Amino acid sequence: MLVEFKLVVSNPSDGTSKTVTVSDPQAQAFIGMKIGDTLNGDPFGLAGAELKILGGSDKSGIAMRSDVPGGSKRKLLLSSPPAFKPREDGERRRKLVRGNMITEDIVQINAVILKKEEAGKRRE
Repeated sequence: MLVEFKLVVSNPSDGTSKTVTVSDPQAQAFIGMKIGDTLNGDPFGLAGAELKILGGSDKSGIAMRSDVPGGSKRKLLLSSPPAFKPREDGERRRKLVRGNMITEDIVQINAVILKKEEAGKRRE
């Protein structure tokens, strides 16, 4: 089965983001990872960078939540982001969310650069 993800990597030092399309076999490495896991950015054109997974969404736009275990979809009563932004104080709404594990149904993965080593200062 062909698995393909859009990896959106944010760089907090300059406020930019970069989208990288990841397909087999690199995409298979993401299957089973969870929100909060870290990985090496070398295979994605980000030499010396350490990436942390912050979230993602599936093909329907359903957001992942770090407090929901597994990779399944569930309806939760939410009062704060992600997946729900209250418009007034005390507002709650039942929304469909996805768990914190990356599965084949996920289309977009959001990540941030934790630290980036300079080309001349690499550890060995």
